[in-house]
Amino acid sequence: MEKVMTPDPVTVSVDTHATKVRSIFREEGFRTILVVSENRLQGAVTRGDMMNISSTKSNIAARGIMEKPRVIATPDMDLIHLAQEIMKAGTVYAPVVESPDNMHLVGIVTVADILRKFLYNGLQPDHETLEGIVTSNVVTCNYNDLISHVWNRMDESGYSGLPVMKDDKIIGIITRMDIIRSRHVRMGFESDSEMQGSIKVEKVMKTPPVVVTPQTPTSEAGEIILEYDIGRIPVVENPVYVKREPRRAKEADLVGIVSREDILWSYIR
Repeated sequence: MEKVMTPDPVTVSVDTHATKVRSIFREEGFRTILVVSENRLQGAVTRGDMMNISSTKSNIAARGIMEKPRVIATPDMDLIHLAQEIMKAGTVYAPVVESPDNMHLVGIVTVADILRKFLYNGLQPDHETLEGIVTSNVVTCNYNDLISHVWNRMDESGYSGLPVMKDDKIIGIITRMDIIRSRHVRMGFESDSEMQGSIKVEKVMKTPPVVVTPQTPTSEAGEIILEYDIGRIPVVENPVYVKREPRRAKEADLVGIVSREDILWSYIR
C-alpha cells in the first residue's frame, strides 16, 4: 500500500477560503483536496463540492464545504481489500492515516493509483474486451446546451463528465474540471437573466474526444484512461479518427461509456 499511495499530498486547512481552494483545483487539476488541521485529517473537498458553490457563497471556508471521506486507509491495508472498499463506497479516493486511532495524514490513494498498479503488475481482467463492461445507457448533453443545464445533469446523475452530442454524433466531452477551469461561477438561478447569461457547452467542452470501441481490450482502455488522466471514456462505432491523433474521433456513433471504476472492478471481482 505504501508503494501505491501518494505521500504528503497537497492539503488545505479548515480555514482556507473556498476561492483559494477553487484556484488550486483550477491550476493543479486535482480531483480531491484533503482538508487538515495541524496535519490531522478533517475532511476532503472534491470537484463536485466546488461546482456546488454559488457566487454568493464563495467566501466560506473549507470546513463549510468539505465532506467526510467515505473510506479511510492505513499504510498496512491490503490493496485489493482497499480497492473493493473504495468501489463499494462509490468514491474515487481514500486518505491514508497512520492508524485508526491516529488521524495524522500520511498520504492519499486514488482509483487511478490502484488501477495503475494492477495494470502493470500482470493481473488479468475478468473481461478481455470492453463489450462485457460497457454501460450502454449514457447520460449526454448537446453542444448548444447551457452550462447550467450540464451542472444539473451532473448533479442528478452523479457523473463527472458527459459526452457532447451534435446531430446524434458524439463530438466532444465536458467534465467538471472543464467547467471549473472556464471560471464560470455557479449562479443561484433565481432569475431568467442568470439563466440567459450562462455560457454554452461548445465554449467549454474538449474536442475531439478520446474514444474506444467495444472490441478494445480492457487493459488497453485502462492504459488510455491513465495516459490521458480521464475518468471515463466514450465507447463508439464508426469513428472518424483525427489523422495525427488516432485515438481521437471528430465524430462517431456513441454506443456506451466505460469508467475507471468499471475497469477496476474487472480486476478485483
